[in-house]
Amino acid sequence: QLQLVESGGGLVQAGGSLRLSCVASEDSLGTYAIAWFRQAPGKEREGVSCITNGGSSTTYADSVKGRFTLSRDNAKNTAYLQMNSLKPEDTAVYYCAAAFYCSDYDRNAGDGMDYWGKGTLVTVSS
Repeated sequence: QLQLVESGGGLVQAGGSLRLSCVASEDSLGTYAIAWFRQAPGKEREGVSCITNGGSSTTYADSVKGRFTLSRDNAKNTAYLQMNSLKPEDTAVYYCAAAFYCSDYDRNAGDGMDYWGKGTLVTVSS
């Protein structure tokens, strides 16, 4: 069973940057597309971004386009979410998840994803 562990969350001021990491427990990360989701207090979980297994294609939610960049290093079994120009509304618990494809990754708040990490908290102060 693939296990995913997120790290890199923390407290940052608006306009600042953070880089989240998602490390897989085994060498098969390259088999999977990797997505990031977030859930703010009192809100539904939403898809942020997804990258295909080889890294050739990436998709972003409109709310983060131009500010967030998702990348991956399959040799290190790690995916990275670089978050720049952070806003208070980006405050949430961020989760990485894995599935075979990115298509419709955010449908039904990511219910189609096969594996999930436990999340890392990002807090952006105004």
